Amino acid sequence: MRDENNIVVMEGVTFTYPGAEQSVLNGVSLEIKRGDFVAVIGGNGSGKSTLCKTLNGLIPHYYVGDYEGSVQVNGLDTLKHNVAQLSRHVGYVYQDFENQLIRPTVLDDAGFAPLNYGFEDYMERGRRALRLVDLQCDPKEFIWQLSGGQKHQLALAGAISLDPDILIIDEPVAQLDPSHAGKIYDLLRNLNECHRKTIIVIEHHTEFIAEYCKTVVLMDAGRVLWSRPVKEALRELNQLEVSHIYPPQVTQAAAKVAESGYDFGVGGTGEEAGVESHRYPVTLEEAVKYFGRLQGEQREENVVVDPLGSMGADDSAAGLGGAVNASNSSNAVNPIIEVKHARFSYRTVTRERKVVLDDVSVTFNPGDLVALVGNNGAGKSSFLKLITGVTKPEAGHVRVKGVDTLRTPPEQLADMVTYIYQNPEEMFIEDSIRKDVEFFLKARRVIGYEQKVDDILDSFGLTELQHRDGRLLSGGQQRRASLAIGVAMNPLVILLDEPTANLDIATRKDITRLLQQLNRHVETVIVATHDMQLVAEWANRVIVMHQGRMIRNGTRESVFADADLLDLAGLTAPQILELSRSLGMPQLCYTVDEFAQRWKAAGRREALVHGVCT
Repeated sequence: MRDENNIVVMEGVTFTYPGAEQSVLNGVSLEIKRGDFVAVIGGNGSGKSTLCKTLNGLIPHYYVGDYEGSVQVNGLDTLKHNVAQLSRHVGYVYQDFENQLIRPTVLDDAGFAPLNYGFEDYMERGRRALRLVDLQCDPKEFIWQLSGGQKHQLALAGAISLDPDILIIDEPVAQLDPSHAGKIYDLLRNLNECHRKTIIVIEHHTEFIAEYCKTVVLMDAGRVLWSRPVKEALRELNQLEVSHIYPPQVTQAAAKVAESGYDFGVGGTGEEAGVESHRYPVTLEEAVKYFGRLQGEQREENVVVDPLGSMGADDSAAGLGGAVNASNSSNAVNPIIEVKHARFSYRTVTRERKVVLDDVSVTFNPGDLVALVGNNGAGKSSFLKLITGVTKPEAGHVRVKGVDTLRTPPEQLADMVTYIYQNPEEMFIEDSIRKDVEFFLKARRVIGYEQKVDDILDSFGLTELQHRDGRLLSGGQQRRASLAIGVAMNPLVILLDEPTANLDIATRKDITRLLQQLNRHVETVIVATHDMQLVAEWANRVIVMHQGRMIRNGTRESVFADADLLDLAGLTAPQILELSRSLGMPQLCYTVDEFAQRWKAAGRREALVHGVCT
């Protein structure tokens, strides 16, 4: 007899895509309770998206292949009901959500699905969906006028316009700034708790999982390893490590402090400390209490100690590891890039001009590893395209190594500047990685390019993949290949747009490691990103953009220590940094390892408070 509490029941589901040698799903059996908030986790290629596509009938009705097993969704057998019928029960927001926006205006798009189903009140259903996702804009506004965050909200509105019982969101925050990411999850929590929707997210960010989800489903190699309550799941450190999943930073910190041999006084150290894993915090709030207890004090309010000492918030001279940021110094000479009073705008359909960049002045020097951050629509991508010469400033000037981009074609600037797109597939034009990497060198008739290509492929771990088509690789492999293509062009400057988007945390760490090696190949690297962990761990200079202007140009310390700045620009500091701030540590910690090392060195709370390290 079917359990009415289960809204999804999968039994022995196996699926193989046409032409594939291995199954993507391997005997999956899974039950999801009605009203649950489920996170499906696993490494890239583990089968997460394929599993979810069986729930709305895309598999096997649209994506054909070898299919076995059964899926029941809200009492319906997905083999006996088509995608249109199942869409009344399952709403889906895809990873590439902009492809779901097919109508010209906001309300047209929100009401499109009810219109196609013949509902006479389709306009009201669209308005209701817009209210539910809190999309505050003119319903007559054109889609292209929306920011990335607003577009994601609109895709979500379209998915719930038919009032489905189940809502699936693939990578809810992958392309969003931290502020919009939190807003999306707040909307999902409201839909779950107030409107009783069953929410299923495919997610890599375990901090969001810990804060919002109730159940975690772990996948590996097409199998469901387990389905567990969120706190229990995120404390399964050994299993998560095997599956290349990183728990929240505060959970990692607790484990590393235990491993370091710190005398907790509550659970022992070494092997004894292992029994404490069931108590490890999974949220920032839990971590403040947890480490406060270990310090011998239950804190009732946070104490914030100035982590900068005598350094002011506007001091931008010292970078990470003592590196000097001379880009804004009076001693700066021969900058690689010089931007003076640049302005860029475009004409809207109403023939009004929308300003994207407004009076931007900045210079970049050799050795700069720059993170360009800010909320969606701040102008980051437009600024990068000005440097490439693909777009031209309507006022001011942009010079690369003294060459004025306004008077120079992009193909000539390509000898000095390489732009690596957010979607790495846009970098692939040949049928193998090796051909893509050598394309520029062959076109420029570089003598002995074969050895250079061999060295680059080896440097980026692509030798074994060199004869594979880049479009058929995993997300992480595509990122590595796109970096290799950029390096092969032998530029002075590499520009990257969201290099870690849509990647699992393990792959993101791998890409961060490769980015740290880029300064061996080029003089300046500029990365536009929403990934605050990447900013904290990699950049020696941070530029914050807001509404087409650069509102801060300095070190990570000057950015992350300024709460008002973070709020204005829609940024959120990494969780481990917020933990160190909340605990009153004299210096902010930017990585989990740094936190654990300082904790171990301090040994007791008095040392932490006074900054005494051994």
